[in-house]
Amino acid sequence: MLQQFNAQLEKRMPIITPVSVILGVLFAHSLHSFAFLVPWLFAFMTFAGSLSSNFRSFKEAVLHPLPIFLTLAILHIFMPLGAWAFGHLAFHGDLYTITGLTLAMAIPTGITSFIWVSIYKGNIPLTLSVILIDTFLSPFIVPYTVSFFIGAKVEMNTMDIMSGLIGMIVIPSLIGMLANQISKGKAKEVLAPRLAPFSKIFLGIVVLINSSVIAPYLRHIDWKLVEIAAAVFLIAFSGYYLSFIIGRIFKQKKDTVVAITFLGGMRNISAGAVVAVSYFPAKAAVPVVIGMLFQQILASTYGHIVDHYYRKQAKASEKRVS
Repeated sequence: MLQQFNAQLEKRMPIITPVSVILGVLFAHSLHSFAFLVPWLFAFMTFAGSLSSNFRSFKEAVLHPLPIFLTLAILHIFMPLGAWAFGHLAFHGDLYTITGLTLAMAIPTGITSFIWVSIYKGNIPLTLSVILIDTFLSPFIVPYTVSFFIGAKVEMNTMDIMSGLIGMIVIPSLIGMLANQISKGKAKEVLAPRLAPFSKIFLGIVVLINSSVIAPYLRHIDWKLVEIAAAVFLIAFSGYYLSFIIGRIFKQKKDTVVAITFLGGMRNISAGAVVAVSYFPAKAAVPVVIGMLFQQILASTYGHIVDHYYRKQAKASEKRVS
């Protein structure tokens, strides 16, 4: 029953995530009090996803670092550079908007990319490796990236970020991989299918709660806000596309291309919104916060596109064989 329910949820993810975003904005005043649940829900989702991995596969990802380097290059070279250049073209002279667009692409990869990679059968060890490496480097990479492009200085509470991410990612990942290792794969066969639907439900809840953050920035909609939203959408869309293309150019396997696509396309918008609101003027924070509106919608859309692409490839391969 749970497996059937999980299959139904997978089909409806392109609807669940945007609906969660809309509901989060509409009922923002009632959702702030549930923010304490987000780290716990993340921890559960990370644990459930890591049940399909073990320490041997994690070691394999680290020993073959090309996909890791490709993803980090997309995250912290290609996309910030592209956002900065696009910002100057579309919003020439508007330093705050250019700063916000650059910051939106300079922040680390999104933790929820792990969930999407799990849903579409991507490379879990690679995903964990990139999230961990990028997260630990982010207190250094983000300030210097923004400083390099914009000339602004950003302060980040390194210890708070580290402790939160250790609780949400490191510990549950290690527990999940350890459970799979000790049980010799039985945890993956028995627990993973039963927990999968709850991970998808929790993802919707996390999006719902996090989306309440953007509500105050959408109270006064004008043409400038529409232009910024369109720019954020185009940049974010191109991030997924660029990641997919680079994965294909370097002839990576399907599961690795899936992982690179989500890792390169997604950002830790929640952390980025906190940084933007805390250390920049409100105008610079707007592009970062608006990114939360599109991220999960684009993730579900690209998940469907990539899955359709590989299904089509598989059918063409079967025809050639026959």
